Amino acid sequence: MTLPSSSIRIITAGRAELSAVVPLFDAYRRFYGQPSDPEGAERFLEGLMAHGDSVILLARQEGSAEALGFTQLYPGYSSVSMKRLWTLNDLYVRPEARGRGVAALLLEAAEGLARESGAKGLQLETAPDNRTAQRLYERMGYVRDEEYLHYFRSTMEN
Repeated sequence: MTLPSSSIRIITAGRAELSAVVPLFDAYRRFYGQPSDPEGAERFLEGLMAHGDSVILLARQEGSAEALGFTQLYPGYSSVSMKRLWTLNDLYVRPEARGRGVAALLLEAAEGLARESGAKGLQLETAPDNRTAQRLYERMGYVRDEEYLHYFRSTMEN
């Protein structure tokens, strides 16, 4: 069944939507090789929501409680430009809803959030082998950063 984009609604998830977001977040983590941990996912997301540390946009089928996908954004700032920016950290669409424009609608909603908040823009990263996501991002106007290198140092023992 094809879902016309007009039948998909994007909302900002709050605590009332937590039960819809948790399975999607858990599936997202499994996609990146992590073990399933719905209870841990719920605690993590609940903590972020309680402190206003992220914004979760949720895609739903119009007239249904069914969640199709989500994106999670973290606020940040650019010291050089002295402006807010958003990190689009997570984007996941259920396999049966892929190819129907859900991810593009979530990205458009994230861009709207960035615009409304006066942000400089959105930044994201994806796995080098996630070609499907890369094609979508480039089609949506994202530009691969060729100017800066990104580094990471773990502070955890495991």
